[in-house]
Amino acid sequence: MSEFTIREAQKEDCGLILHFIKGIADFEKLSHQVIATEALIEEHLFGPKSVAFCYLGYEGETPVGFALYFRNYSTFLSKPGIYLEDLYIDPKYRGKGYGKKLLLKLVQTAKENNYGRVEWCVLNWNQTAIDFYKSLGAEPMEEWTTFRLSEKQIEALSN
Repeated sequence: MSEFTIREAQKEDCGLILHFIKGIADFEKLSHQVIATEALIEEHLFGPKSVAFCYLGYEGETPVGFALYFRNYSTFLSKPGIYLEDLYIDPKYRGKGYGKKLLLKLVQTAKENNYGRVEWCVLNWNQTAIDFYKSLGAEPMEEWTTFRLSEKQIEALSN
């Protein structure tokens, strides 16, 4: 079996990141919502005002998954944290512990930076992921409901 390695994404990885974004969107049955482009990924992950970060996972020389995240902030803790936007492993490489290794890389990043939390959302129907996260000791925040304002609502409210 080939060795699994993790590295920080670089500007030249934008196409690969987009490939993984499309993979997770397909898995979540949300492909119709993907408007991301390599140019937008480059701007937001590697531009002068970058807002997100990405780790790539490799089995040998083969890219097999990613974890894309950004910093958030807890007023109660008065500390920054990590919000995991996407964790994805190509279906052909699942069951090898690669998702756990990517998640533990985020935990390590949080520890090294004295962050207070690592948080994420999971679709209610994705029981495999829910079970996986619970097996790591993650606690579901069931008393919270996620709200969203999309670009359409942002535009309407800003007028």
